[in-house]
Amino acid sequence: MIKLKTAMLLGALLFVGSEELEAAAVAGLPASATAATPPAHPQPLVQGGLLGAISSSIDEVQTRLDLNENLVDAWRLRADRAADEVDQLVNHPSARSSWSVTGDFLLLTLVWAAVFGSFWLLGKWSAQRLCEHRLLLSRERGQALLGYVLPYGIAALVSLPLTIYASQFLPVSAGRALALCFAYATSSGVFAASLVMSLVVLFNTGHKRRAVQIIRQHSPRPLFGIGFLVALSDALTSPQIAHQLGNNLTSSIAVFTGLAASISFGLLVVRMRRPVAQLIRILPLAQRRKQPALRETLRIFSGLWYWPILLMVLVSIINLISVSADNQQVLRSALFTTILLIATVFLSTTLHHLFKSRSETDVRRSSAYKQRFLSLSHALLRIAMAIVFIDILGRIWGVSLFDFAVSNAVGRAISDSLSHIGLIFLITWMVWVVLDTAIQEALKPPANKRSARQPSTRIKTILPLLRNAIKIILVVICAITTMANLGINVAPFLAGAGVIGLAIGFGSQQLVQDVITGLFIIIEDTLSIGDWVVLDSGHAGTVEGLTIRTLRLRDGKGFVHSVPFGQIKAVTNQSRQFAYAFFSVQFTYDTDVDKAIELIREAGHSISDDPFLRYNLQGPLDVFGVDKMDLNGVVLTAQFRTVSGGQYAVSRAFNQRLKKLVDNSPWVHFAQTYPQQVMLPKRRQEDEEISDQVRIP
Repeated sequence: MIKLKTAMLLGALLFVGSEELEAAAVAGLPASATAATPPAHPQPLVQGGLLGAISSSIDEVQTRLDLNENLVDAWRLRADRAADEVDQLVNHPSARSSWSVTGDFLLLTLVWAAVFGSFWLLGKWSAQRLCEHRLLLSRERGQALLGYVLPYGIAALVSLPLTIYASQFLPVSAGRALALCFAYATSSGVFAASLVMSLVVLFNTGHKRRAVQIIRQHSPRPLFGIGFLVALSDALTSPQIAHQLGNNLTSSIAVFTGLAASISFGLLVVRMRRPVAQLIRILPLAQRRKQPALRETLRIFSGLWYWPILLMVLVSIINLISVSADNQQVLRSALFTTILLIATVFLSTTLHHLFKSRSETDVRRSSAYKQRFLSLSHALLRIAMAIVFIDILGRIWGVSLFDFAVSNAVGRAISDSLSHIGLIFLITWMVWVVLDTAIQEALKPPANKRSARQPSTRIKTILPLLRNAIKIILVVICAITTMANLGINVAPFLAGAGVIGLAIGFGSQQLVQDVITGLFIIIEDTLSIGDWVVLDSGHAGTVEGLTIRTLRLRDGKGFVHSVPFGQIKAVTNQSRQFAYAFFSVQFTYDTDVDKAIELIREAGHSISDDPFLRYNLQGPLDVFGVDKMDLNGVVLTAQFRTVSGGQYAVSRAFNQRLKKLVDNSPWVHFAQTYPQQVMLPKRRQEDEEISDQVRIP
């Protein structure tokens, strides 16, 4: 037990330190040692950052900690004195009889019971009437909250002052003192149970209903017993009760009741660990999807939440067993710690719902920067609440973090290191929020696609790479500065990183060439995601992805090609601004060229009038006329100016329409790719036949 106490005190002093323990250790030294110690000594010089300060605090605690080694003898002495006080209380002659003292106890107890019962009935009737109001008919949590507050909470608060007022009419006696103790303990137990259950019913929503139901079924009676025992232990240590019954007797009973309360509280925490973990872990579906980090954090915390409480219970038990003048102060500190935990959880839940409702209200009309900074403010407020909670918790247990950080060299070193680390994290966090929000806003497509400009493919290509680079740079800078504030010498790391980087640079020249070429290709906007490109290496396809080293293409067959930037010498980008759908059609020499041009223009007009194809066009059809003549026939050329990538659909549609028009025309014929027999026009043949007939006599 002594070793366990030593470990617990060492762990507590490791985190917060204690000037009071230093003074107590000095006061507990022998007179000769005190006289030999100089009155003023310089504080130790703390080096090594945060880790060095923690190491110094551990050494200081180990040298100054003084524990009581005569625990069994002290308890034996206390038991003997308590037995003497009981004997004196029983055998001491009194002006009043024992029946009168018992009557005072029963009378005052009946007064408390009557007052509490009356207000309980009144509160229950009021709660039933209020629950019938139209505003509370559909609010299950409001009805349950009124069911705990009005019949129990208010009744416990009102009955105790009235009982104390009624006790003024009775003479001072042990019965009166015991009745006040039981009235105070019972009222405190009822109020504590109603307060905790009122907090629990606030979580009665969604998938948390089952956990709330389990807690409401199994917790009220243990909570009442814990509150009763704690308040009874506190009441027995009051000077009035101790004067009536004896100091050793009341302190011994207070210790046993405090032990029973601590053990009961620990058993209740272990029993309710799974329902409470479910209350902590479960989040709405939308919040689980948007905040996976918070979900994972709550999942981890839900499995560990009861360990700090059990540790506090263990500390309370150890301090109650140890013999000192402030045992009941430890019990009060444990009680106040529980109340502080409940109040902190309630305040945190209220702030969470407040910020959540505010963000849902302003999600449409506020900017992304406002939403991100609102979330950042919420996180900073929760961190500030945690710091205030730790400071108040330390003050409850007799330790001031502020005084420790100001008046102690170790405390100043720890506080300086923690403040520097916190400032580094805050600045890094704010810079990341600003830059990440700007990048996401630049990549986000606008809600109104007709009136707003869409993000370009260059922006879609460069900004994700820039975002990853910024993240890596911020993480590296934050890690280096944090290590420096922890007391770790970062110079060898930086030197080693430089040497390793130089070696990698010499050993991977091709990799460096790929990276530099890729950076210039991206900066010069040679290609972007979604472009159809043809490389000099023979690869062609749509750009699907860009890394800092490679280009990923998907060809027309669906295959994916990964090409390093260093292998790219020339790029043909077929997806920039506009393109031309060029037509080169060859007709026979007996074709009427004017008719052929008319058919080409007619096919072009049909494409311009097509509702599905005209959006690919950026101008009318340009007919260039006869481009050349060869052995196979006459070549006519024309072209459409189209949007990037639309030339293929326009070319296919134009060829289909022209083929149908030529098939239906007797004056226009497509040429063959081999020498043809020259066919005379039909009219010319008829004229020759008529002339031959005229020449015949």
